[in-house]
Amino acid sequence: MTAADLSAVLAVAAIVHPGYPEDEAVFAERLRLFPQGCLVLEGSSGLLGYIVSHPWHRGAPPALNTLLGLLPAMPGAFYIHDLALLPAARGSGAGRLVIERLVALALEARLPRLALVAVNDSSGFWQRQGFREMHDPALAAKLASYDDAARYLERELEIPTPSASPIENNEEHR
Repeated sequence: MTAADLSAVLAVAAIVHPGYPEDEAVFAERLRLFPQGCLVLEGSSGLLGYIVSHPWHRGAPPALNTLLGLLPAMPGAFYIHDLALLPAARGSGAGRLVIERLVALALEARLPRLALVAVNDSSGFWQRQGFREMHDPALAAKLASYDDAARYLERELEIPTPSASPIENNEEHR
């Protein structure tokens, strides 16, 4: 995603998430703060979808349509702020591929989980991707900024431990 994509991203958001409007400033800030987590899916007819994601605090999703200011120095999760696919892109496998890309980004950042707020009855999709609903009464106010059906979900990741190099394990080279 680039700044030039923002008007098309907002157009997709208006179609996919009409009940969850966010200002262009929210998308622009996420892009500025963590550009590698902001991706677009382009088709022959234009933008078919986008993803906005970034490192964040575990169990503390940002309220809808709010600016972050800064990313945390000690994040506990890789937060998926928004995944939006137009109907033409659904069922294409794009969602699964995006999740694989986000897992790689999270592991690269050594973050042990992905997190998100599911809206638009999307919990089933996310659960098929390995996410589990987290029940925390402390999240009620944040989730209410989305709607009564919003759910906070997480997917635990296993961060690989760095393996010793073959030379370090070979006594002959000491």
